[in-house]
Amino acid sequence: MLKLKTTLAAGAVMLGTIFTADAVLAQEYVFKLHHFLGAESPAQKDMLEPWAKRVEENSGGKVKIEIYPSMTLGGRPPELINQVRDGVVDLVWTLNGYTPGLFPRTEVMELPFVYLNDPVAANLALADIYPDQLAEEYKGVEPMFLHSHAGQGIQTVSKEIRTPEDLAGMKLRIPTRTGAWVIEALGATPVSMPVPDLPLALSKGVVDGALIPWEIIPALKIQDQTQFQIEGADKTRFGTSIFQVSMNKARWDSLPEDVQKAFRDASDRDWLVEVGKIWRDIDERGIKIAVDSGNTHITLTPEETEAFRVKLEPVVDRWVQEVAPQGIDGAALVATARAAIAKNATAAAAQ
Repeated sequence: MLKLKTTLAAGAVMLGTIFTADAVLAQEYVFKLHHFLGAESPAQKDMLEPWAKRVEENSGGKVKIEIYPSMTLGGRPPELINQVRDGVVDLVWTLNGYTPGLFPRTEVMELPFVYLNDPVAANLALADIYPDQLAEEYKGVEPMFLHSHAGQGIQTVSKEIRTPEDLAGMKLRIPTRTGAWVIEALGATPVSMPVPDLPLALSKGVVDGALIPWEIIPALKIQDQTQFQIEGADKTRFGTSIFQVSMNKARWDSLPEDVQKAFRDASDRDWLVEVGKIWRDIDERGIKIAVDSGNTHITLTPEETEAFRVKLEPVVDRWVQEVAPQGIDGAALVATARAAIAKNATAAAAQ
């Protein structure tokens, strides 16, 4: 009897070893995805983890995506794009604006009153114009998808903002050069820094506020450092930021068609719609936390919003002039972006 039990136990261990080996073998392609926010951030929990799971399921178990948050593989957030281009990591989620001037065409979607208030429409518009208008500036990477967040609101430590003039002389954090131009047009001083540095900058008085969406409030406890959150009528924001999830191009080219298809199917237009809804929902959760903590959420009237639009129109003109020496017809690209956003906003509303 003892011999039989020993034989059965040995057989069970052998079967377990075989099953484990099969599981390892099934995951033929392992990818490291590096990003700059924490493991508990909504960006990871609500977007990156579900996307990775979709890819893995689509691949039939061939793919495993390991997520490395908070720059745990080394470097600073602005270095992410070069990490993936150089093959240091396989995938990144990064903010285009961390590398000013590197994605000039894509900046069109960041401009105030080009982007208004709809991340779903912006995501779909990015996909529509990417092949003909944007693709050439993504050399060295294969974008899985580009996306917007809900857009830049104004968050201040202690000052209520109702007019552009109220911002005169203030110091505001922003990560993008187009956002810096917005702040300058409003008479304030832009201070560029990665978002993880913002809480300390607010607490130390390095900045008086930030141009940033509500979604970052719970992740960095911004409600403890600010008193006011300000946006335009109908959730109108003062520009936005564009992010990318991209793979090293050589790694992408080495993959068989079925694995590439697993990534493509996980990043389709339905996913872009879902991502837009995810970031809108994250934003709503953020502003609720701020209000529940005693902060004041200000929604400007249409007339007050129009005063900001007039003040910020020169930012669009500045961008058109800035990209012209690179052979980019900025005015035409602005018109294309606005038309693509409007078309997708109408289509989404009709659903």
